[in-house]
Amino acid sequence: MMSLPFYQRSHQHYDLSYRNKDLRTTMSQYQQEKKRSAIYTHGSTAYSSRSSAAHCQESQASIQASASSYQQQASQASHLGSSQFSLDSQVSRKAASAYDYGYSHGLTDSSLLLDDYSSKLSPKTKRAKQSLLSREEKENLPSDYMVPIFSGRQVHVSGITDTEEERIKEAAAYIAQRNLLASEEGITASKQSTASKQSTVSKQATSTLQQEETFEKKSRKVAIREKAERLSLRKTLEETQAYHDKLNEDHLLHAPEFIIKPRSHTVWEKENVKLHCSVAGWPEPRVTWYKNQVPINVHANPGKYIIESRYGMHTLEINTCDFEDTAQYRASAMNVKGELSAYASVVVKRYKGEFDETRFHAGASTMPLSFAVTPYGYASKFEIHFDDKFDVSFGREGETMSLGCRVVITPEIKHFQPEVQWYRNGAPISPSKWVQTHWSGDRATLTFSHLNKEDEGLYTIRVRMGEYYEQYSAYVFVRDADAEIEGAPASPLDVVCLDANKDYIIISWKQPAVDGGSPILGYFIDKCEVGTDCWSQCNDTPVKFARFPVTGLIEGRSYIFRVRAVNKTGIGLPSRVSEPVAALDPAEKARLKSRPSAPWTGQIIVTEEEPTEGIIPGPPTNLSVTEATRSYVVLSWKPPGQRGHEGIMYFVEKCDAGTENWQRVNTELPVKSPRFALFDLAEGKSYRFRVRCSNSAGVGEPSEATDVTVVGDKLDIPKPPGKIIPSRNTDTSVVVSWEESKDAQELVGYYIESSIVGSGKWEPCNNNPVKGSRFTCHGLVTGQSYIFRVRAVNAAGLSEYSQDSEAIEVKAAIAAPSPPYDITCLESFRDSMVLGWKQPDKTGGAEITGYYVNYREVIGGVPGKWREANIKAVSDEAYKISNLKENMVYQFQVAAMNIAGLGAPSAVSESFKCEEWTIAVPGPPHSLKYSEVRKNSLVLQWKPPVHSGRTPVTGYFVDIKETNAKDDQWRGLNEAAIKNKYLKVQGLKEGVSYVFRVRAINQAGVGKPSDLAGPVVAETRPGTKEVVVNVDDDGVISLNFECDQMTPKSEFTWSKDYISTEDSPRLEVESKGNKTKLTFKDLGMDDLGIYSCDVTDTDGIASSYVIDEEELKRLLALSQEHKFPTVPAKSELAVEILEKGQVRFWMQAEKLSGNAKVNYIFNEKEIFEGPKYKMHIDRNTGIIEMFMEKLQDEDEGTYTFQIQDGKATGHSTLVLIGDVYKKLQKEAEFQRQEWIRKQGPHFAEYLSWEVTGECNVLLKCKVANIKKETHIIWYKDEREISVDEKHDFKDGICTLLITEFSKKDAGFYEVILKDDRGKDKSRLKLVDEAFNELMTEVCRKIALSATDLKIQSTAEGIRLYSFVTYYLDDLKVNWSHNGAGIKYTDRVKSGVTGEQIWLQINEPTPNDKGKYVMELFDGKTGHQKTVDLSGQAYDEAFAEFQRLKQAAIAEKNRARVLGGLPDVVTIQEGKALNLTCNVWGDPTPEVSWLKNEKSLASDDHCNLRFEAGKTAYFTISGVSTADSGKYGLVVKNKYGTETSDFTVSVFIPEEEARKVALESQKGNQKSSQKSK
Repeated sequence: MMSLPFYQRSHQHYDLSYRNKDLRTTMSQYQQEKKRSAIYTHGSTAYSSRSSAAHCQESQASIQASASSYQQQASQASHLGSSQFSLDSQVSRKAASAYDYGYSHGLTDSSLLLDDYSSKLSPKTKRAKQSLLSREEKENLPSDYMVPIFSGRQVHVSGITDTEEERIKEAAAYIAQRNLLASEEGITASKQSTASKQSTVSKQATSTLQQEETFEKKSRKVAIREKAERLSLRKTLEETQAYHDKLNEDHLLHAPEFIIKPRSHTVWEKENVKLHCSVAGWPEPRVTWYKNQVPINVHANPGKYIIESRYGMHTLEINTCDFEDTAQYRASAMNVKGELSAYASVVVKRYKGEFDETRFHAGASTMPLSFAVTPYGYASKFEIHFDDKFDVSFGREGETMSLGCRVVITPEIKHFQPEVQWYRNGAPISPSKWVQTHWSGDRATLTFSHLNKEDEGLYTIRVRMGEYYEQYSAYVFVRDADAEIEGAPASPLDVVCLDANKDYIIISWKQPAVDGGSPILGYFIDKCEVGTDCWSQCNDTPVKFARFPVTGLIEGRSYIFRVRAVNKTGIGLPSRVSEPVAALDPAEKARLKSRPSAPWTGQIIVTEEEPTEGIIPGPPTNLSVTEATRSYVVLSWKPPGQRGHEGIMYFVEKCDAGTENWQRVNTELPVKSPRFALFDLAEGKSYRFRVRCSNSAGVGEPSEATDVTVVGDKLDIPKPPGKIIPSRNTDTSVVVSWEESKDAQELVGYYIESSIVGSGKWEPCNNNPVKGSRFTCHGLVTGQSYIFRVRAVNAAGLSEYSQDSEAIEVKAAIAAPSPPYDITCLESFRDSMVLGWKQPDKTGGAEITGYYVNYREVIGGVPGKWREANIKAVSDEAYKISNLKENMVYQFQVAAMNIAGLGAPSAVSESFKCEEWTIAVPGPPHSLKYSEVRKNSLVLQWKPPVHSGRTPVTGYFVDIKETNAKDDQWRGLNEAAIKNKYLKVQGLKEGVSYVFRVRAINQAGVGKPSDLAGPVVAETRPGTKEVVVNVDDDGVISLNFECDQMTPKSEFTWSKDYISTEDSPRLEVESKGNKTKLTFKDLGMDDLGIYSCDVTDTDGIASSYVIDEEELKRLLALSQEHKFPTVPAKSELAVEILEKGQVRFWMQAEKLSGNAKVNYIFNEKEIFEGPKYKMHIDRNTGIIEMFMEKLQDEDEGTYTFQIQDGKATGHSTLVLIGDVYKKLQKEAEFQRQEWIRKQGPHFAEYLSWEVTGECNVLLKCKVANIKKETHIIWYKDEREISVDEKHDFKDGICTLLITEFSKKDAGFYEVILKDDRGKDKSRLKLVDEAFNELMTEVCRKIALSATDLKIQSTAEGIRLYSFVTYYLDDLKVNWSHNGAGIKYTDRVKSGVTGEQIWLQINEPTPNDKGKYVMELFDGKTGHQKTVDLSGQAYDEAFAEFQRLKQAAIAEKNRARVLGGLPDVVTIQEGKALNLTCNVWGDPTPEVSWLKNEKSLASDDHCNLRFEAGKTAYFTISGVSTADSGKYGLVVKNKYGTETSDFTVSVFIPEEEARKVALESQKGNQKSSQKSK
């Protein structure tokens, strides 16, 4: 193996083994024949891993695979020595079997096909040549460096196509052939025998192979001969390259272009006509002629058409023209680059005679069939229709999408399939990993496997059958994928490689439309070597410029790239990867294209040739800076003429401008290409550059230095587009047009955004920049109003947004107009008639361009066939039809036309008889129209009658009636005839619909009325604007009008007294955009009149302005004032007090120029700037100021500001004397003290009160400029109020809460703020009126807190009540019954108990039924609560009252023991017991006694008595122990029973003493036990 160049010894240098179609064909041939014993391992100067026989066998296989170029290259390389092949036959067999397995299983991964034989490669050979490295660098180089075979998978690379594989293979082959084709001197290296090497490899895999190098100097004769052979070879290569260039269609192809277009003709019947055109294009375009969009086939009507093409001139000849040849003819030129058409019309006129109406009908056309060419001859015209068509589609990045439609072709021819081709933005689409096409026989499908924004565009399917084709198009929009980080920008798009060489590759991309909500800070570029999936970032800091040179590449390797955008939120998703590109010089790549290489196996061996003698190269030439941005600078130069016979490298040097301190930029790695990118330059700094050449002989002289280059973006960001005009398209789309950015360089395109009016949210309409100045925005909501804006983009960035467009409602655009109506006969002659009609109600959104009239005869009431009255459209709503038959009855119909086409014809008119009119009175006026419709007026215009009668028309009468009124309610608007053909109708009722008619009068009388004008509703439409008069600074008088509802085709038309002013020498009209101005050159009496402005192509938008004598005088006076101007004052001289008590005198002029001057006058003396006065003039705003620190007594007087601005003058005076001055002086002093107060803690808002929802009083104030040490103290009537909580002043609000506020809380409240800076206080007076006001508010809150009235029944009657938060005597309570105040008696009472307010109705009667109102009066307002005590509510309450009343009576009269009996009676035996108790009950209760729950009867021992119905006696004369027990007195009447119990205990005195002694003894015993 030959040694590597010194600058590559530390790098792994290899590439992928991608193969092209030729290689796959060859390998397939090898597999079929099963004869392979070796594989290609093509090195730089020889084939390795093969024998001579294997080489011959492979050459033969290459011939069989039609790869003669491989054999040619192999034969050219074989003479370099067969002794250089290093691998044995066993390795060859294993490799061949690996290829068999790999290709039989569809594998292309070289790591799967070959074992790793890197250990068997020969080590590098030593070189005996001069080196540019130092001794230390040589010692650090690795010894025995070997180039490994690269192994990788194709599946790691995204987007590899056959063409890309070819480029990759060519890049790899370049390394293998570099020295063979580029070196001018050669060295033949002979090595030891193959056998000895094989032995060494097999026995000692890790030992160093001893190599011998023998260098043989060639003789001069041999060198000259070989040089001549190389020159011959180079010439052959150049011729081959030129031949391939001619075969490359992209260099020659261009779309068709008409040099001479066909010209329209008008001929008579039976004449011949020729249409000529000349077309350029390559390949030569094919021209097809069409008639009314149907291809012309000369075989369908032999002799009728002759089509010829000679020397680029194409001719269509039409023989013996007849009326059906009147048509539009189209010449269509088409080649592979596109299609272009040119149009011409042919009108065939006939002589006067009968009209052949079999060929004419409003809705049908009988045209000859055309023919198309098929592989089987001529067939009838193919009808191609698209069904189930794809519509405008919306997708998202990463999704799949399919576009498809069903294609119906008639007639159907078996085995003849149509040609189906898809296009994106006019460019054919080729299948790739991203998009696939499919044709099933009747349905065409285009499938996207992974949508990207690059896929956005207009998609067209074109289906061709023979010479006939049809196509259909729709737009596909691709929205951004959801960001991984919310707020991150969208992904860039269209990443392409602009420039590639050995040292760097320039990458460019397009900026995304969505920045995530914050500006994009820059972009990161990532690279990935083809065959791997390892991405690495190329730049450390984001770059803003959309181009970037990527360095650090390995020569010959192929790379793919992607770009990510970053903003302050984060990094967005990456773009779609670029196409693979190799790090090669373009010259080397072009050279490789001219010489096909052998099949590539993945191994690259790079060698260098030793020159025969060293020559120091000369300086490079034509050094220039080709690109400069803030991130990098690109240099380009030409190699020197004197450079010896070996390759050269370059060193780039830089120095600061103005110095000669040159520094080498690439000290470690020389540049191999004549281009270089420099980084790490200081932005805004100036540099110069130069380049030196170097080779083995040394370093040459430097080139001439470049001019001074300032580091920065030379490409400016484009200016924003202008004049954004939206126009309607469909129900979901709008066409947006704009003026392109001015002076834009390298413009990429435009982004369009839309926003629903009032939403403030903008959405992108396209994610792929569009070029041009027009775009259709789809996906809009029908009926919504949108505004649009546009921004331009180039590599430097995105422009500012354009101004927002006018709002437009999304709805369908133009359509054919509706039929005209009300056809009338305006005048009749012997052989002609004048018809009139009304314009269609619906113009289809476009201006009516003309009308077509048809007529037919009516004989005996039977109508005939329709005939065409006019070939050329008429523009007026009237037309004279000639060549009619006298006394014949005719019917007519009219059709209107606009740019959308011909509308439906009108209804058939009445029958009119063609005869000479002899009527004396005039005919009806016609073409009535109304304009300037307002809520109470409009302007009516008309045209004079066509038939004026026997005498001229002398005037007109205008009639009016409401639309729905009867015919007998017509009334005239003018009592005397008016001569004008217009009338401004006043006094209309807003919202009422009216109709009008006009009658003409002459000396014979009043004629018939015209057709009706209207109905029209009297209303002023939203957005209506009026003509405005203006007088400019030079005294020029003009009328101005502005319209916000214009269409792109709208125009302004001015008229005076409703007659056009277009040619008036006294007026000048200027219109721009949506504004127009009519200027009077010299306004005078001749200019009196009504000036109106109409806007065409709108719904009757117009306005007028009347200039009468009074207005003329006013305008002339105003003009005179402007010619001799004064400085107008926007505000007169005034004075105000500033924060610190300063005094500011100021006034404002309307405007001031830069030369304006002001004199300040005080008491008729001029004052100047100084310690006391400070003056200032702001000429931008017109404000003139003078400041004074303090007002003193001597400052009382008159102040004047005198202004001089060019020839204009002005002044303003302010008088400050007497009370006015004293008040101002006092105010200034107050403000000064206020400012001093605010330097310490102070009240921003003084003490005030507020009543809370709980009816408490809250005293509050707002403090400012406080600190931690600031204290706040509350006082009432000069006594401090203790506050439980300490204020923290966090919210700056201090409060004091007073609950249940009443009269006792009246007084003077004061709060004091103080700290070391000072103190401030605030007082609040809550006495007298202030207290009453507060109490009123408290009462109001209490009244509002009252609950709804409720009904409660009691034993006495019915109670109505309500609860309040709390009650105050200040709250007045009034009750009313059925609207009358209640008079309080013993039966009806009102009162308050706690928080309850009640009304008690005792012993209610039916008269108490009704509505009760409780009114709470707070002192100002009454608050009412109502309850209805009637019906069921009364009945229920009364019933409950009766129940409670009876219960109370029973409780009152029931039998009961009132008292007198004890609970327990203890009595000594033998004593007498006497007990007495009182008893109550009504009726008198029955009394009985119980003992131990048993009835007790009265006897001698126990006497029981009940006397007077009130007193019960219980007497025992001598008690004994038997009398002990429980006794009970039972009283009973009809209302109830009650029992009173008592206990009698009888004791014996001796027993009692004994018991006491016994209990005492027991107690002593227990005490002694405890003590123990």
